[in-house]
Amino acid sequence: MVENCDNKIGKKSAKGEKRGKIKWGVIGAFVVLMAAIAVTYNHAQNHKSCLCSQDARKYTGIVEDCCCDYETVDTVNGAVLHPLLQELVKTPFFRYYKVKLWCDCPFWPDDGMCKLRDCSVCECPDNEFPELFKKPIKNSLSFDDLKCQEGKPQGAVDRTLDSKAFRGWIEVDNPWTEDDETDNSEMTYVNLQLNPERYTGYTGPSARRIWDAIYSENCPKYTSGQICQEKRVLYKLISGLHSSISIHIASDYLLDEAKNLWGRNLELMHDRVLRYPDRVKNLYFTFMFVLRAVTKAANYLEQAEYDTGNHVEDLKAQSLMKQLLYNPKLQAACPLPFDEAKLWQGQSGPELKMEIQKNFKNISALMDCVGCEKCRLWGKLQVLGLGTALKILFSVDAEKHPNSPLQLQRNEVIALLNLLHRLSESVKLVNEVVPSAEFTSKPRLHGFFSLWQRAHETVRTFRLTLPL
Repeated sequence: MVENCDNKIGKKSAKGEKRGKIKWGVIGAFVVLMAAIAVTYNHAQNHKSCLCSQDARKYTGIVEDCCCDYETVDTVNGAVLHPLLQELVKTPFFRYYKVKLWCDCPFWPDDGMCKLRDCSVCECPDNEFPELFKKPIKNSLSFDDLKCQEGKPQGAVDRTLDSKAFRGWIEVDNPWTEDDETDNSEMTYVNLQLNPERYTGYTGPSARRIWDAIYSENCPKYTSGQICQEKRVLYKLISGLHSSISIHIASDYLLDEAKNLWGRNLELMHDRVLRYPDRVKNLYFTFMFVLRAVTKAANYLEQAEYDTGNHVEDLKAQSLMKQLLYNPKLQAACPLPFDEAKLWQGQSGPELKMEIQKNFKNISALMDCVGCEKCRLWGKLQVLGLGTALKILFSVDAEKHPNSPLQLQRNEVIALLNLLHRLSESVKLVNEVVPSAEFTSKPRLHGFFSLWQRAHETVRTFRLTLPL
């Protein structure tokens, strides 16, 4: 009896020692596991941070298909172009833009857009507009005919104007765009400074369908060596414009709707643009392309009248324009941003130009399908700006046709310079945005605790399977 009792005690003691060894073994394994997780996670995050740094780091070498290198572009943009453009677009002449916002989509039914109220605004009451703004616009739509659209308030266009008015320029259609810019009956003025390009909440299938139609039907992505240079240029222009728009959405983002808190969404900027080198390179290319158009039209832009009735501001606009066109630093560093003479060579040149011109006109027509009014405003403006650059570089040849000089209407010049400013701002942001603590620390902390929780659940499950 005593022997049996001793045997039982011995068995319990052995079992306890076994369980103790298992317990300490589990604890040891847990410590080793956590150390391994910490080392592995730290390596992964360092690698990720390195990749992020590479994504955001300045590019080197010559901008593809251009005549300037990235370092020069960054330097000249930061020292000359961006400061001048920042001031220029604030002047009365360049902050008022005439746009047709009330067009039906020619490709599919308008299926609505943002789902909250006030994505767009009805016209201001008739007595709110100065008489000088009413005179150039004939047969305007009745205010009863203008229907408010549904959507987020961030997508609304502010139509507040001051008492300044523009002098009329020559009105001539742009062969690269679809809108009839000479038709004043359905056009209205907006103050661009009150309607900044930013996040509006316009997302989802409606927004994706616009870009899908642009890329798939009008400028499909190219593979090196499989497409002619002219079509490659069109793709890169649209891709660069797309990158710029995405950067501006991310840089002025509604971080907290309840608190109306706006700021930079660095993660979104990285996910949409910075992690893709081609998108950044195409942004630089588009910037150089538009800059070349502005410098090529220097004589015209220098002699143009920037008259709004505000003498001081108009002189300022003219002075800033001359500084932009004839800046010695710009001329010395990058005298020819893009060489358009390389294009449209050979017998198929004229036919190819007509094909690409047709594609770009389709892209401009797609802007009427954008479901958010403020997005439509900036889409139309920037596509017209790009179309004006194409018109300057490819539709006017003063040497071959001296009797057909360059003719631009006021809206084209406003769109062209505002587009150049948007691209300049995007290039500047690309150089400013690096993986800061704000961008990397939060995902790192979140990721660490996620790994810790998974490890804890693994050990907990393992403990439940231990013998009692």
